[in-house]
Amino acid sequence: MNFSLRLPFGVKFSERTRYRWLEALPGGCVWLTLLLAVGLSFAAPAWAIGFILLFDVYWVIRVLYVMGYLALAYRRYHREIKINWLAKTKVLPAWENILHLIIIPTFKEPESVLDNSLNSLLRVAYPQQKFIVVLATERRDAAVVQPLAARLQKKYGASFRTFLVTEHPDDLVGEIAGKGANIAWAGRRAKEYIDQQHLPYDQIIVSTFDADSVAHPQYFSYLTYTWLNNPDRWHTSYQPIPLFHNNVWDAMALMRVVATSTTFWLLGETMRPDRLFTFSSHSMPFTALVDVGFWQTDVVSEDSRIFLQCLIHYDGRYTVTPMYMPISMDTIQAASIWRSLVNQYKQIRRWAYGAENFPYMAWNFMSPSSLPGSKKIRLLWNQFEGMYSWATAPLLITLVGWLPFQVHNLAADNSILVQNAPLVIQRLMLGALSGMIISAVISTVMLPHPAKPVAWYQWAIMVLQWLLLPVTMIVFGSIPAIESQTRLMLGKYLGFWVTEKTRSAS
Repeated sequence: MNFSLRLPFGVKFSERTRYRWLEALPGGCVWLTLLLAVGLSFAAPAWAIGFILLFDVYWVIRVLYVMGYLALAYRRYHREIKINWLAKTKVLPAWENILHLIIIPTFKEPESVLDNSLNSLLRVAYPQQKFIVVLATERRDAAVVQPLAARLQKKYGASFRTFLVTEHPDDLVGEIAGKGANIAWAGRRAKEYIDQQHLPYDQIIVSTFDADSVAHPQYFSYLTYTWLNNPDRWHTSYQPIPLFHNNVWDAMALMRVVATSTTFWLLGETMRPDRLFTFSSHSMPFTALVDVGFWQTDVVSEDSRIFLQCLIHYDGRYTVTPMYMPISMDTIQAASIWRSLVNQYKQIRRWAYGAENFPYMAWNFMSPSSLPGSKKIRLLWNQFEGMYSWATAPLLITLVGWLPFQVHNLAADNSILVQNAPLVIQRLMLGALSGMIISAVISTVMLPHPAKPVAWYQWAIMVLQWLLLPVTMIVFGSIPAIESQTRLMLGKYLGFWVTEKTRSAS
């Protein structure tokens, strides 16, 4: 590492200390913003009101901007899921040479969840003999998962080219117990099989699916078609649209709004692929995975980190290609309402811990490379601004933004700014309602048909649930994001938490 910091009087800091400063920067900026907003509300309320007005104007413009992208992305998604991609793929040369390595990690997952995911692979419109399926288990769950894996291997083993079961050992040095370490171990075991079979790396696409991931019937056909038509296919990952629809009719309204908001965020980002990171279930070239040494085993956000590993390894020549094809997963649902709320909070906190990518990017971008400085700055800004807004915007808009009006004597202040601010903010918030309306309409249209008939009012609830958005933005948005960035700032690092999955009888 060529990054050095020289201070007067010969003072030097270790690399660890310098990296800790980068880790503290996102959380420090969040707390500085919130404390300044509260402090100005008492010390200089007119200034605070001016800041809130500017921030609200910026946020409404951003909402309208994002909603425009969301509408365009949904239109393309709606069009492409209707196409027979297998038929289009079969006319391409050498399509039959492509193999798909599918890694499914599991830790304490119910058998019904894993069975549903594996069974979905039998329903895809693609030859299953092109699939190398790896069920990645953990030794710390051996007593339960070994007999379960044996049953699944017996049931599905003959359906694919091969069905491998791997067992990740406990307490390997330098690892965090979690998904990243598990799939890295599974990937290396899969490589051993691939080498034994003398299979060419450049004809293998690897997909990492969460245990509850259900592939759309067209997923692998679409992926193969996209892959073969990409002249730089070995330098890009492929990101599908995550839909949390497996149990959407059984989950709580709050959980549905949180899950669908995540879908809409990524769906809108597909129209701006320069901002895309890999998230949750996705696909990538096996050559790239081998080149970077598989997933890092000491991070929580391994899904986005693998993209950055490739970006840095290939000196900026690595991208994310959006796929307008869904992967369906579970909405948070537990045995009780309280447990569901806790699990939802922990899931968002884990996702928000992606803030750990900022110091990793900043540190590596300081090394000499052919990656243009402008691109480094843009990537860093996108990462920083996204995490910063996640933590601060909902609180500034809904709570802190009204504080100066409560502590300031509006009647005694004759300034035009102060007198007109409440009305302006009210109208801005009404304008932002358009985003909520668009979200309600698109989310309802995208809903899967329920497995059994539902009453009309349940469809109405699916629309009206979006009135809960302000609550979810704070409780399952700002607060877990602030906690994650504060933990990173203080060095109280977050371990990997596996989302609990519970299915109703239906």
